[in-house]
Amino acid sequence: MTTLEIDTPHGPARAELHCAKDGAAVLMLGHGAGGGIGAKDLVAVARAAKEAGVHVALVEQPYRVAGRRAPAPAKQLDTAWLAVADDVSAHFDDLPLVFGGRSSGARVACRTSSAGQAVAVLCLAFPEHPPGKPEKTRQPELDAVAVPTLVVQGERDPFGRPSGGPHHEVVVVPGDHTLAADLDAVSRAAAEWLGRVLRPHL
Repeated sequence: MTTLEIDTPHGPARAELHCAKDGAAVLMLGHGAGGGIGAKDLVAVARAAKEAGVHVALVEQPYRVAGRRAPAPAKQLDTAWLAVADDVSAHFDDLPLVFGGRSSGARVACRTSSAGQAVAVLCLAFPEHPPGKPEKTRQPELDAVAVPTLVVQGERDPFGRPSGGPHHEVVVVPGDHTLAADLDAVSRAAAEWLGRVLRPHL
């Protein structure tokens, strides 16, 4: 495991690299708003991706590196993420990038997928709406993604369940927003999808 500290316009970010043997692509995973890269679903998916031959970069946003829990505004998150993506891409000799993350990190991955030239997007516990406020939908962020996208969602997630679409599929697993109830199901869904969507790039 290697840790990179990466300068961004909003302070240093950190990327924890987990390299696969003969990896042919890189999965970047961002954390949730108040959490970190140690979230159980992120760790499980990182392990599964590495075993499937995909390098993984677990990305800590600058506000977390600085020790803050309250997330930065969306534009700052997106700008920092793209700066990290440039650095990670150069580190891995411009291998195809898959953007991903849990909750807030999934939203960042969706919003930046086009600018960052991601070949696919992996969303863990996409927060479709704030709890109890279905009218405040984030579905447009997901619908705007033009590359293959997987959403892994807990069946009892209080943040709702996004709809599928032409470019994205939704896999429902046991549990809530943490996705911790059945990590094997989460890992299997992510590994199977990665193998499928990355085949044209290998």
